[in-house]
Amino acid sequence: MQKNVAIQGVKGSFHHIVSQDYFGANTLVDECLSFDDTVNTLLHGKTDAAIMALENSIAGSIIPNYALIDNNNLHIVGEHYLDIQHHLMALPNQSIEDIKEVHSHPMALLQCKVFFKKYPHIKLVEAKDTAEVSRRISEEKINGIAAIASYLAAGIFNLEILAESIQTIKHNETRFAVVKRNHAEIEKTEINKASLKFELDHKRGSLATILNVMSDCKLNLTKIQSLPKIETPWLYSFFVDVTFQEYSHFEKAKEIINIMATHFKILGEYKNAKL
Repeated sequence: MQKNVAIQGVKGSFHHIVSQDYFGANTLVDECLSFDDTVNTLLHGKTDAAIMALENSIAGSIIPNYALIDNNNLHIVGEHYLDIQHHLMALPNQSIEDIKEVHSHPMALLQCKVFFKKYPHIKLVEAKDTAEVSRRISEEKINGIAAIASYLAAGIFNLEILAESIQTIKHNETRFAVVKRNHAEIEKTEINKASLKFELDHKRGSLATILNVMSDCKLNLTKIQSLPKIETPWLYSFFVDVTFQEYSHFEKAKEIINIMATHFKILGEYKNAKL
């Protein structure tokens, strides 16, 4: 059965690449220019799933996306790690010396800043999406302007790559979540990772106690992220990712944490993609 998936960005974006890697090359994508639109498309039943970047190995967590998943009661059913390679591309028959401006997402520009120090004549211009710039250059036949985007974008929009892998840090990985309206039907024997959210009272050692429970139940903490509760100053929600070898260990931890923490919630139980 062909999947219909909401992605942030247009075809050729890194989210589009993840949709193909995870669901297959024939996956239909619904292009959204913001994560809010991506979630709304899923909530209104227009797509079967959504793909959302959660963290980058250089830039860290994309905190608003955790809140979007939580606030809309969505469920993480899987994850995918993608090596992000940024390529400089433009219409054919141009050199870097012909390029006057480079348009791309602010994060892409930041990650490629050192490369452009060699080309002071190029002006860096922020845009909403890497692949969308590539599409615009192609459709409007714009010379003198280049994009930073993926190999897939270059192929889709018939652009020529002027320089490959121009990001400063060569190993640049992003973790993406596959999100649905309901829990996926995954066999317990296959589940070895979970994303949790909980709140704690302002008491000394409350977080340490929860972490000790996880350790005692043989859970491996792979991520912890705090997010302030806007309506309650100085009270925080904690978003936590854990891995485990036995689902029974996780079940035991759930029972204890549910008693000790407030507003305990499971955002997703799925298969660890980093094995």
